[in-house]
Amino acid sequence: MTPEEKLISLGIQLPEAPSAVANYVPWVQTGNVVMTSGQIPWVNGEMAYTGKCGGDVSVEEGYEAAKVCAINAIAQLKAAVGNLSRISQILRIEGNVHSAPGFTGQPQVLNGASDLIFDVFGDKGRHTRTALGIFEMPLNAAVQISIFAEVDSE
Repeated sequence: MTPEEKLISLGIQLPEAPSAVANYVPWVQTGNVVMTSGQIPWVNGEMAYTGKCGGDVSVEEGYEAAKVCAINAIAQLKAAVGNLSRISQILRIEGNVHSAPGFTGQPQVLNGASDLIFDVFGDKGRHTRTALGIFEMPLNAAVQISIFAEVDSE
């Protein structure tokens, strides 16, 4: 099953790749590696999850926010390479979790992104990851992730 078919089977329709909100590009490719900019939980042009995990955002809500970020990152990868079957390996997810003081559940929150990436890409979705808690987040987003992916030549 292709990644696109897997998305359909999961009931996920990829959105248009979100535009940059400042002076940067949404993704860049160098050689066979595509890197996305930080993806936040935009849904239909609205921020779906705001606030601090471990405060006004539960771990479960943070997990869902990370899934939305991963969907947006997959949309960026698709914009970059055209066909998601060209992704030969997801190399890394870098995640920032907007965290209340004392919150240490960043790995559980970012599992939302990791689980979805594995569900879509299978073994090609096994990746390294950084899970950081930060005190403030752009636009008060609950989570932000970036993905690094290796791409097969056309």
